[in-house]
Amino acid sequence: MAIQNPYGRSYISLNGLWHIIIDPYETGSRDMFGAPNPRGYQQNRSPDTAWWAEYDFAGSPTLEVPGDWNTQREDLLWYEGTIWYQRNLPDIPADGRRRFIRFGGANYESEVWLNGEPLGKHLGGYTPFEFEVTDHLNASGNFIVVRINNQRHRDAVPTLDSDWWNYGGLTRDVLLLDLPRAFIRDYVVQLVPGTSNQYRGMVQLDGATAGEQVAIEIDGRQLAAVDVDQSGLAEVEFAHDLQLWSPDTPTLHEITVRTATDSVNDRIGFRSIQREGENILLNGKPIQLNGISLHEEALTEPRRAHSEAHARELLNSVKKLGCNFARLAHYPHNDHMARVADELGILLWEEVPVYWAIDWENPTTLDNARSQLDSLVRRDRNRASVILWSVANETPVGDARNRFLAALIDHARQLDATRLVTAALFMRSDKQERNGQTIRTFTVDDPLGEHLDVLGCNQYLGWYYTFVGDMDSAEWYSSLNKPLIMSEFGAAGRRGHRGAADERWTEDYQVTVYQAQFAMQRKISFLRGTSPWILKDFRTPKRPLPGIQDYFNRKGLVDEHGRPKAAWTVVADRYAEDP
Repeated sequence: MAIQNPYGRSYISLNGLWHIIIDPYETGSRDMFGAPNPRGYQQNRSPDTAWWAEYDFAGSPTLEVPGDWNTQREDLLWYEGTIWYQRNLPDIPADGRRRFIRFGGANYESEVWLNGEPLGKHLGGYTPFEFEVTDHLNASGNFIVVRINNQRHRDAVPTLDSDWWNYGGLTRDVLLLDLPRAFIRDYVVQLVPGTSNQYRGMVQLDGATAGEQVAIEIDGRQLAAVDVDQSGLAEVEFAHDLQLWSPDTPTLHEITVRTATDSVNDRIGFRSIQREGENILLNGKPIQLNGISLHEEALTEPRRAHSEAHARELLNSVKKLGCNFARLAHYPHNDHMARVADELGILLWEEVPVYWAIDWENPTTLDNARSQLDSLVRRDRNRASVILWSVANETPVGDARNRFLAALIDHARQLDATRLVTAALFMRSDKQERNGQTIRTFTVDDPLGEHLDVLGCNQYLGWYYTFVGDMDSAEWYSSLNKPLIMSEFGAAGRRGHRGAADERWTEDYQVTVYQAQFAMQRKISFLRGTSPWILKDFRTPKRPLPGIQDYFNRKGLVDEHGRPKAAWTVVADRYAEDP
């Protein structure tokens, strides 16, 4: 269980320049016969300190951390394999406190050593992980080495095939946390669903003894004080009248969780999110979600986003578009996104990378997906902006898939019963002849829908299948009595490429598709949200069309440098209307 709210703790940032060694043959890990290398790179030696050493971190090039390796060096743009990272640590006093090294994210497989001794491994490119280093630190001369491999695998999450760039490296903040012997590891404080003034939460201490007291203060007033049990857990309930959070009034309250030896400050908004039939209720009232999808790329540069400044650029653009909602596709985005969304009043759909053809029959793959979902939920369940946990995107219907995803849905609800669960599904398309006219019907009837609170649907009418005119008479159906979010739709157009309204790949045709989509969507009685695809053009190896795509998905409302296309105005005008 990762430490909650690391930015609210005492820490030393380990961001900056790290030395790297590119290792496509895994020389630092394996000897010539494939056995573990007893002289591996984790030892951080050099020809000056070991006669056998054929490497030297101190003389090797550097990369910025956080940052993806692909866009920092031209020769690494397409690189998939292993890179070793190394840096020296500042001297740490022996003062009886505990230290943890926390990685916000590293893609995909990570192995970490401190002073040549193994700390552990982590799988998954988008979730935080940490290792305690208290008993591994020397008085001085400490160094850390990280081996990262971003190769894709059939049994991984995501799997071999995905439609986004496989950015490798230490892509998020690295922190050295400084904590007392007994500290607050985790906490959650939430409004009880269906109420306006009843609160429930828990606090988990690490290193505490039974009977130690935990207090929770909100806006300077102590509202709960309870003793922890033998496992260090305390559960709290209290009543209090607080202004609730919403996109119109994104009120955040100052929260302090306090023990005799530790305290943590946070800013938390309180709101309820529920489903009632085909409606989504925010604080008991129906809400229409006018949104946009986005990948974790910086707004004005085609590279991995990682900072609070990046989050503000992206989400301020979302606000400028007129959105109250954003879908963070197709994996957990960095820590800063939900916190900035809390401030700006943007509701969020957050997702794990169960994408396309996952290895459904493999229990190890399910454990991996469940672990990533667990990390995401625990990290962000104090964030008022997050209203939807998504367990999958565009997955093929089948018994093994249904069991896999049902297990994830159950796990999400066990971790957090205060939010709704969704997934991006496909629809079924049929034709009917009526009075000499061909009618296109679309039905959202994926069997997974029975398990979900909210239905997501990805459809590209007017782009990958059917023509724009087919939307004029389209009819949409669902027998599930649940709200629908049109989680993806749109068309590609390269910025500056103009032409006729029906000419593919132009800004003009992108406008045509959006106009037809919005006209069709007005007639869908159970539609409660939209998140068109996508805010900005993003890198992907699956889009090689020269002169148009050039390895970018061109469905963005802005290009890879943040410059708007004509369709931006169409979407903004739609969201400026009454829903």
